[in-house]
Amino acid sequence: MLNAVNVYVIAVASYGKASVATGQVIAIFVITIAAAEVGLALAIVMRLYRRRDSVNTDEITEMKG
Repeated sequence: MLNAVNVYVIAVASYGKASVATGQVIAIFVITIAAAEVGLALAIVMRLYRRRDSVNTDEITEMKG
């Protein structure tokens, strides 16, 4: 979904002024946010593995701190 938005933003920006790179800047910003989301998800999975010795969602019945 995010890459589709990036392609759309860059395509729309290409019809505007050629000297303004607004579409490319927004696309890089979206890619950065997506990388942060992946990092957060990986941290959550690693935390679950350390606490429960498993990342199988069938074995995890509740999320307690």
